[in-house]
Amino acid sequence: MIDATAAREIVVASLNEVFAQTGLPAPESITGDTVLVGKDAVLDSLGVVSLIVEVEQRVEAEHGVSVTLANDKAMSQRNSPFRTVSVLAEHVVAMVAEESAA
Repeated sequence: MIDATAAREIVVASLNEVFAQTGLPAPESITGDTVLVGKDAVLDSLGVVSLIVEVEQRVEAEHGVSVTLANDKAMSQRNSPFRTVSVLAEHVVAMVAEESAA
């Protein structure tokens, strides 16, 4: 299992890695409210894809659980599970719990 704190740490570390890889300008600070997609987002569409892949890889490497964050269920939600750092971390926790229960 993975808790909210661990998930948030993974998201923030992954986000920093994406900024380093893509050369996109990183915000001065990354908080739970940092917007990942939509208006005022810190990432472009390619950056979001890179972030999702990076988070999935870190979850598997650090917790031994293989998850797919951008699945049909995630894409059909009214509110994107990739909106902010906190929302993505919650999505990671839910996906890991779902995968662990399967």
